[in-house]
Amino acid sequence: MASPRPTEGPPQAAPQSRKPVRPPGPPPVDCSIARCVALTFDDGPGAHTERLLGMLRARNARATFFVLGQNVGLYPQALRRAVVDGHEIANHSWSHPNLTGLPADRVRTEVGRTQRAILLASGRPSLLFRPPYGATDATVGRASGLPQIMWSVDTLDWMHRDRARVARVAIGQTRPGGIVLFHDIHKTTVDAIPEVLTGLSRRGYRFVTVSELFRGKPPLRPGVRYTERDPQTPTPAPTRTATARPVRHG
Repeated sequence: MASPRPTEGPPQAAPQSRKPVRPPGPPPVDCSIARCVALTFDDGPGAHTERLLGMLRARNARATFFVLGQNVGLYPQALRRAVVDGHEIANHSWSHPNLTGLPADRVRTEVGRTQRAILLASGRPSLLFRPPYGATDATVGRASGLPQIMWSVDTLDWMHRDRARVARVAIGQTRPGGIVLFHDIHKTTVDAIPEVLTGLSRRGYRFVTVSELFRGKPPLRPGVRYTERDPQTPTPAPTRTATARPVRHG
């Protein structure tokens, strides 16, 4: 994805913002007992995000949105509505570059600009980060300064613009404690979500944010990669000398 070279550095002070008023939501879910799944949506907010929020609200489902900073100012109302509805807003960089090809100061700029945009639009800081393409290394991990949230199920919805396939993969491959990757910038993905919610609900799943998924576990550590609630061990980022191949596009 081509993008202008950012020149602004990370924010030095928190901007003034207005916190949305969140109505009382459902009681907390204990994911050590319940069958939990975190649905995550990358690259927005976009033209389909508000429609998606309506679908999630109708099913009392919470999700996590990994947003691009350059899109936040285009759809601030969608971001505010997501916060009011109890969803989590997280950082996906400013312009979606492969961060492993950038020096540390550029990584900090991508993350810092987006942190500021999220705070300004939503009134809440982002506590989580997902590197574009899932491409990361030790430099990216240190420079981002946030836990790196990956996924256990990749629907490949950016490649297969097929509503039925997206739903089939999401429902069929999800396991308790999993994190499912979608992109809410694609109409076919949003079209698939009612079927995903129905199918997973029938299997007893509760829809939680990423932070809720890890509640009761040791605190998420900056720079460490997480793919699900209960892996064998959290995965440290590879070193800069390792090949960090992008695993998706979108």
